[in-house]
Amino acid sequence: MASSSDCLFHGCFQDWINQQHQDLKELTQALDTHTPDSDHLRCLIHKSNQHFQDYSAARAELSKLDAASFFFPSWITSFESSFLWLGGCRPSLYIRLLYYISGSELQAQLADFLEGCTIGNLADISVAQLTSINALRARIVKEEDSLSNKMASMQEDAADEPLASIANKPRTVGVYSRAVNSVIETHSRALSGVLEDL
Repeated sequence: MASSSDCLFHGCFQDWINQQHQDLKELTQALDTHTPDSDHLRCLIHKSNQHFQDYSAARAELSKLDAASFFFPSWITSFESSFLWLGGCRPSLYIRLLYYISGSELQAQLADFLEGCTIGNLADISVAQLTSINALRARIVKEEDSLSNKMASMQEDAADEPLASIANKPRTVGVYSRAVNSVIETHSRALSGVLEDL
């Protein structure tokens, strides 16, 4: 049975998914015109980025209720869960997707590209743009590694002294333990802090 916080988290996630679909629809419609308006596209991109920032802020705030639910959401499939990294998709995965789509489009239009024709898609990424993307990817991977190390350290901290000493004390299964609850609450606050850092 889902808790009330699970329902809140799922609602936040579902609102985000719906917003992404709406943003993608608007961007696709703007790109489908014969001459896309650059200012309008920038506005749509800014709006989409703002929606992501709003989702991240809402998620960080809700995580204060039960951070573990965002790291291991009950409302997604096990297949989807296999892609999670710190409660969401690894940011560098988007860069890899960009590389793949760009390469696929370039390969599909190689003859036109060699003749100097521009198509107006990801195959037309300039050297300067690709250099910026590579620099962004390097920064993202560095931040991902830092957050992964922080998570590993948090797990070690929780398992080291507090839980190990509690596990060595004889008690019956299912008995409430103030010490265990304290460790879990401390770990949950630390998890919430990680989501705020994302």
